[in-house]
Amino acid sequence: MAKHVGVKLPEDLVKILRSKKTVGILATFSEKGLPHTTPIQCVYPKGEESILMTIHKEHTGYHNMVWQKKVMMCFMDEENVAYSVLGRAGVVRAPSIVHPLMNVVRIDIIDIKSDRSVLTRVDSGVRWSYTSAEARELTEALMSELCELSKTL
Repeated sequence: MAKHVGVKLPEDLVKILRSKKTVGILATFSEKGLPHTTPIQCVYPKGEESILMTIHKEHTGYHNMVWQKKVMMCFMDEENVAYSVLGRAGVVRAPSIVHPLMNVVRIDIIDIKSDRSVLTRVDSGVRWSYTSAEARELTEALMSELCELSKTL
Protein backbone atom coordinates (compact mmCIF):
# COMPACT_ATOMS: atom_id res chain seq x y z
CA MET A 1 0.00 0.00 0.00
CA ALA A 2 1.35 3.42 -0.98
CA LYS A 3 2.16 5.82 1.82
CA HIS A 4 2.41 9.60 1.46
CA VAL A 5 5.95 10.71 2.40
CA GLY A 6 5.73 14.47 1.82
CA VAL A 7 7.59 16.90 -0.42
CA LYS A 8 11.16 16.32 0.79
CA LEU A 9 13.39 13.55 -0.51
CA PRO A 10 13.84 10.83 2.14
CA GLU A 11 17.43 10.24 3.29
CA ASP A 12 17.61 6.75 1.79
CA LEU A 13 16.55 8.06 -1.62
CA VAL A 14 19.06 10.94 -1.45
CA LYS A 15 21.80 8.42 -0.66
CA ILE A 16 20.90 6.29 -3.70
CA LEU A 17 20.68 9.34 -5.99
CA ARG A 18 24.07 10.59 -4.83
CA SER A 19 25.62 7.18 -5.58
CA LYS A 20 25.25 8.01 -9.31
CA LYS A 21 24.41 4.36 -9.99
CA THR A 22 20.63 4.28 -9.95
CA VAL A 23 18.14 4.51 -12.78
CA GLY A 24 14.94 6.50 -12.43
CA ILE A 25 11.97 5.78 -14.64
CA LEU A 26 10.48 9.02 -15.94
CA ALA A 27 6.76 8.88 -16.77
CA THR A 28 5.16 11.50 -19.03
CA PHE A 29 2.04 11.92 -21.15
CA SER A 30 1.82 13.13 -24.73
CA GLU A 31 -0.57 15.79 -25.98
CA LYS A 32 -2.76 12.90 -27.19
CA GLY A 33 -2.83 11.42 -23.68
CA LEU A 34 -0.51 8.51 -24.46
CA PRO A 35 1.74 7.41 -21.56
CA HIS A 36 5.48 7.24 -22.08
CA THR A 37 8.25 5.94 -19.82
CA THR A 38 11.96 6.63 -20.08
CA PRO A 39 14.87 5.25 -18.04
CA ILE A 40 17.12 8.09 -16.86
CA GLN A 41 20.68 7.36 -15.69
CA CYS A 42 21.91 10.93 -15.12
CA VAL A 43 19.85 12.02 -12.14
CA TYR A 44 21.00 13.83 -8.99
CA PRO A 45 19.29 15.46 -5.98
CA LYS A 46 19.23 19.24 -5.67
CA GLY A 47 18.65 19.78 -2.00
CA GLU A 48 15.66 17.97 -0.52
CA GLU A 49 12.93 19.38 -2.76
CA SER A 50 14.22 19.02 -6.34
CA ILE A 51 15.87 16.52 -8.65
CA LEU A 52 18.16 17.36 -11.56
CA MET A 53 18.40 15.18 -14.65
CA THR A 54 19.72 15.25 -18.20
CA ILE A 55 17.77 14.10 -21.22
CA HIS A 56 18.26 14.23 -24.99
CA LYS A 57 16.55 17.28 -26.49
CA GLU A 58 14.82 15.17 -29.16
CA HIS A 59 13.56 12.43 -26.82
CA THR A 60 9.80 11.91 -26.66
CA GLY A 61 9.92 12.09 -22.86
CA TYR A 62 11.59 15.51 -23.07
CA HIS A 63 8.98 16.87 -25.50
CA ASN A 64 6.18 15.51 -23.31
CA MET A 65 7.59 17.11 -20.14
CA VAL A 66 8.06 20.48 -21.85
CA TRP A 67 4.42 20.37 -22.95
CA GLN A 68 2.84 18.80 -19.86
CA LYS A 69 5.22 19.99 -17.08
CA LYS A 70 3.96 17.42 -14.56
CA VAL A 71 6.00 14.24 -14.47
CA MET A 72 6.45 11.20 -12.26
CA MET A 73 9.71 9.43 -11.51
CA CYS A 74 9.96 6.00 -9.96
CA PHE A 75 13.05 4.83 -8.09
CA MET A 76 13.60 1.25 -6.90
CA ASP A 77 16.97 0.25 -5.53
CA GLU A 78 18.88 -1.65 -2.86
CA GLU A 79 18.00 -1.40 0.83
CA ASN A 80 14.28 -1.41 -0.04
CA VAL A 81 14.24 1.99 -1.71
CA ALA A 82 10.90 2.24 -3.53
CA TYR A 83 9.48 5.70 -4.19
CA SER A 84 7.40 7.54 -6.76
CA VAL A 85 8.03 11.26 -7.04
CA LEU A 86 5.45 13.59 -8.59
CA GLY A 87 6.94 16.86 -9.76
CA ARG A 88 6.87 19.85 -12.02
CA ALA A 89 9.59 19.86 -14.68
CA GLY A 90 11.42 22.92 -15.95
CA VAL A 91 14.40 23.23 -18.26
CA VAL A 92 17.32 24.91 -16.47
CA ARG A 93 20.03 24.55 -19.11
CA ALA A 94 19.54 24.00 -22.84
CA PRO A 95 21.86 22.79 -24.04
CA SER A 96 24.00 21.17 -21.39
CA ILE A 97 27.53 22.58 -21.23
CA VAL A 98 28.75 19.00 -21.69
CA HIS A 99 26.87 18.02 -24.87
CA PRO A 100 24.82 20.12 -27.32
CA LEU A 101 22.08 17.49 -27.68
CA MET A 102 21.47 17.08 -23.93
CA ASN A 103 19.36 19.40 -21.79
CA VAL A 104 19.28 19.76 -18.01
CA VAL A 105 15.89 19.64 -16.31
CA ARG A 106 14.93 20.34 -12.70
CA ILE A 107 11.96 18.54 -11.22
CA ASP A 108 10.47 20.41 -8.28
CA ILE A 109 8.73 17.94 -6.00
CA ILE A 110 4.97 18.15 -5.54
CA ASP A 111 4.53 14.86 -3.66
CA ILE A 112 6.41 11.68 -2.81
CA LYS A 113 4.90 8.32 -1.98
CA SER A 114 6.58 5.22 -0.67
CA ASP A 115 5.96 2.15 -2.81
CA ARG A 116 7.40 -0.35 -0.33
CA SER A 117 5.45 -3.55 0.00
CA VAL A 118 4.69 -5.42 3.20
CA LEU A 119 5.07 -8.67 1.24
CA THR A 120 8.33 -8.07 -0.65
CA ARG A 121 11.58 -6.15 -0.36
CA VAL A 122 13.62 -4.41 -3.08
CA ASP A 123 17.12 -5.89 -2.87
CA SER A 124 18.57 -4.31 -5.99
CA GLY A 125 17.61 -1.78 -8.62
CA VAL A 126 18.42 -1.65 -12.30
CA ARG A 127 22.17 -1.99 -12.80
CA TRP A 128 23.92 -0.71 -15.86
CA SER A 129 27.40 -0.50 -17.33
CA TYR A 130 29.08 1.64 -19.96
CA THR A 131 29.10 0.51 -23.57
CA SER A 132 32.35 2.31 -24.38
CA ALA A 133 35.02 4.61 -22.99
CA GLU A 134 33.28 7.50 -24.74
CA ALA A 135 29.99 6.62 -23.04
CA ARG A 136 31.75 6.60 -19.66
CA GLU A 137 33.34 9.98 -20.35
CA LEU A 138 30.03 11.55 -21.44
CA THR A 139 28.01 10.12 -18.54
CA GLU A 140 30.60 11.12 -15.96
CA ALA A 141 30.77 14.63 -17.41
CA LEU A 142 26.97 14.96 -17.37
CA MET A 143 26.84 13.74 -13.75
CA SER A 144 29.55 16.27 -12.80
CA GLU A 145 27.47 19.01 -14.40
CA LEU A 146 24.44 17.96 -12.36
CA CYS A 147 26.49 17.83 -9.14
CA GLU A 148 27.81 21.35 -9.73
CA LEU A 149 24.36 22.68 -10.62
CA SER A 150 22.93 21.14 -7.46
CA LYS A 151 25.23 23.46 -5.48
CA THR A 152 24.81 26.65 -7.50
CA LEU A 153 21.31 26.60 -9.02
